[in-house]
Amino acid sequence: MAGLWVGAVALVSAGRRGRWPPQLLMRSAALWTLKHVPHYSGQCLIVSRSLCSVGYDPNEKIFDKILIANRGEIACRVIKTCKKMGIKTVAIHSDVDANSVHVKMADEAVCVGPAPTSKSYLNIDAIMEAVKKTRAQAVHPGYGFLSENKEFAKCLAASDVTFIGPDTHAIQAMGDKIESKLLAKKAKVNTIPGFDGVVKDTDEAVRIAREIGYPVMIKASAGGGGKGMRIAWDDEETRDGFRFSSQEAASSFGDDRLLIEKFIDNPRHIEIQVLGDKHGNALWLNERECSVQRRNQKVVEEAPSIFLDPETRRAMGEQAVALAKAVKYSSAGTVEFLMDSKKNFYFLEMNTRLQVEHPVTECITGLDLVQEMIRVAKGYPLRHKQADIPINGWAVECRVYAEDPYKSFGLPSVGRLSQYQEPIHLPGVRVDSGIQPGSDISIYYDPMISKLITYGSDRTEALKRMEDALDNYVIRGVTHNIALLREVIIHSRFVKGDINTKFLSDVYPDGFKGHKLTEKEKNQLLAIASSLFVASQLRAQHFQEHSRMPVIKPQVPNWELSVKLGDEIHTVTASNIGPTFSVEVDGSKLNVTSTWNLASPLLSVNIDGTQRIIQCLSREASGNMNIQFLGTVYQMHILTKLAAELNKFMLEKVAEDTSSILRSPMPGVVVTVSIKPGDMVAEGQEICVIEAMKMQNSMIAGKTGKVKSVHCKAGDTVGEGDLLVELE
Repeated sequence: MAGLWVGAVALVSAGRRGRWPPQLLMRSAALWTLKHVPHYSGQCLIVSRSLCSVGYDPNEKIFDKILIANRGEIACRVIKTCKKMGIKTVAIHSDVDANSVHVKMADEAVCVGPAPTSKSYLNIDAIMEAVKKTRAQAVHPGYGFLSENKEFAKCLAASDVTFIGPDTHAIQAMGDKIESKLLAKKAKVNTIPGFDGVVKDTDEAVRIAREIGYPVMIKASAGGGGKGMRIAWDDEETRDGFRFSSQEAASSFGDDRLLIEKFIDNPRHIEIQVLGDKHGNALWLNERECSVQRRNQKVVEEAPSIFLDPETRRAMGEQAVALAKAVKYSSAGTVEFLMDSKKNFYFLEMNTRLQVEHPVTECITGLDLVQEMIRVAKGYPLRHKQADIPINGWAVECRVYAEDPYKSFGLPSVGRLSQYQEPIHLPGVRVDSGIQPGSDISIYYDPMISKLITYGSDRTEALKRMEDALDNYVIRGVTHNIALLREVIIHSRFVKGDINTKFLSDVYPDGFKGHKLTEKEKNQLLAIASSLFVASQLRAQHFQEHSRMPVIKPQVPNWELSVKLGDEIHTVTASNIGPTFSVEVDGSKLNVTSTWNLASPLLSVNIDGTQRIIQCLSREASGNMNIQFLGTVYQMHILTKLAAELNKFMLEKVAEDTSSILRSPMPGVVVTVSIKPGDMVAEGQEICVIEAMKMQNSMIAGKTGKVKSVHCKAGDTVGEGDLLVELE
């Protein structure tokens, strides 16, 4: 350990002298801070030869202590850069976050309240008291929570504490969707047609929507992150959209004002990263493609965009900078655009904060955006000119969520991480996370597990590395969306760059069903599962170094198996010589080789020269086995031929009739209940509304009938599968 410490200190010293890129330096800093803290693969991030010599200048007078007014992965991300710059850090946390990774990483930590965000991470008074108590000189807000709250920035300014972000004028101007659109027009930025005022009520919303012409987008004036946004195609959807958007906006931002604009069907979502200082300088740091979304929230991002040509990129960048200069913007920010198939682009909004997907920009430019934000906040001018900003290589980011992708492309899942292993042993991989084995994913906060980033010399290499990283990512204890992410990045449309904001609904019109196995892949899976079954049976016949007393012949030359996959039952014969199994699946012969380390969460398997990484999630004595293969989890039932014949006599469990009941599809809090016992409900009628991770979801009746009983009320916390309503 002493050698690691010395090496880490030497690396930090070298980085401060400007000999190491900032991202590589962040990896070493994480190593000597806490052994379980997520860090980055160095190969991924030596990406910009023109900027990699830019490190921290120890001669620049900087802050002594910074408080991070956030949690999770973004708090960890900011702390890493602060450590690199020699700045002490203060973490804030709710009572349920007391043992979180960001709390352990920081030099100091202060509890600011109970779990609900309104009483902790949005509690300005409590956070200001923490600032005062710890004598922090500056506050970095991360993203979300108070990052775009002008009142918070004003409170800090009144206490002579620096807000690491733009000034309150820019936050006000760009945070208000109505005002920002007017300013964008004035700055000659392309804008979407729509109503430029505040919509008062549902009747006015319908009138305005008719005037603009359907479809329209209803969205929160103070919103962001997909919260408070609804697409309406007719009057009825406009009324419902106005109601839900205003409720979500009030819950997430404390501001229920809404605006309505024309919805551009099938657009691409492309954003420009900008960086400004307090001396009138502003740069655009290239674009990010963020078109793959669900519920207006991004799923996969990449930089640069495969769709842009140099001329369009420059035009978008110059308009983004023009808008930034119009509001005297001084920090890192993002100008978002919608782009149609003819490369016409329209201003969507400006986020006056560090964006979730900023790592892909860091990968292709070599800049540490958090470091640049801190320098700008201290009053230093930008160190680069527009001509200095490169596009080196390609970076892809997948948002790994604790969500069930088979339910509306991702409904939240809660639980405790029983096992967690990031794929940072692979080249070109960076993982931004704020969790560890034992961490809880709760209903109170965003269900993001991490941001998985891969970097390559080109898009093909970056995507292949992402595919490998997803296969090597171990997450146990919660449902996650790795299956969906992997299917997206290998889909032919995505690989060709044929994407838009409706990509998921276009590709999976009936919902996501997981990976569809080819005949070859199915045989590979059956062969692997059968080999695992036999390997476990052989191991069970032995004590350590000694055989059990033989009841039957210990050496079975051929194992005849019955394997059920989906609705199909396959006949499999397997035999082995050492680590290699010869398997015959429905007449096809395959050779499967592995170490067969049944205790390892990852198993590297060679099937006739094809290398696969699989995860055996569970093995039961009854023959049930769950295997994660090509990202998707497959449930299998494996029995010997004799056991399968006897199993035919076992009674099957009768499936529950769900036509007359409504169960919660996710954990959350009941916001409203619209019915009571004795009421008649029609098919499709709203029964109740459940809020999960600040998103409101309407639960509807599956059939027409009379309400027999109601098992929930407003304010109740419900779990996935909890009974809500019964019909007669």
